[in-house]
Amino acid sequence: MNNYKTLKNSGKAQKEFKGSAFIGYARHVKSENEAKAFINEIKRLHQDANHNVSAYLVKGEGSFALKYDDDGEPAGSSGKPVFKVIESKELCNTAVVVTRYFGGIKLGFGGLSRAYRETAVSAIENAGIVEIFEEIRFVARFGYPEFQKIKKLVEEYGRIEQEKYSDVIELYFLIKKDFEEEFREKLAKLTGNRIELEKV
Repeated sequence: MNNYKTLKNSGKAQKEFKGSAFIGYARHVKSENEAKAFINEIKRLHQDANHNVSAYLVKGEGSFALKYDDDGEPAGSSGKPVFKVIESKELCNTAVVVTRYFGGIKLGFGGLSRAYRETAVSAIENAGIVEIFEEIRFVARFGYPEFQKIKKLVEEYGRIEQEKYSDVIELYFLIKKDFEEEFREKLAKLTGNRIELEKV
């Protein structure tokens, strides 16, 4: 998985629909176990709630997990709409829990779906979305006259981590994996292939 979108921070939102309180929580998770732990944490926090509806989608090194749970609400009315929000925003490694305190007025299937969906959207928006790129770490060794043009090229394709100065310059940097080939070609052209480059 080279690039994916996930949550920047933890998010929270609260909404009210016909007297029922809906509290949404959204969090970035690295594994299915972490997603389950987060859901249990919210359930413990809101033990007195009528429902703690949840959904998550996790993709990692060779692993894939998705799940949604209506937690006692009518089948398909709540967990699936929350999951659909994660899916429609193209998020990975994301878990969302929407807690409901019943206010006495039934919302009906459509009303429930809308309430859970809108609360999930707000919690995710509160968390913010970030795009993650898979990166490769390199070290380049070269002479001082080459420094400015190499630095400029590296900053165009990635980010510099460290610069070391001795009789040559050692530059440690990260390049987005998708651009590795293009970067290598440009670097070779720029330096006439007179540069030592290795992955670290």
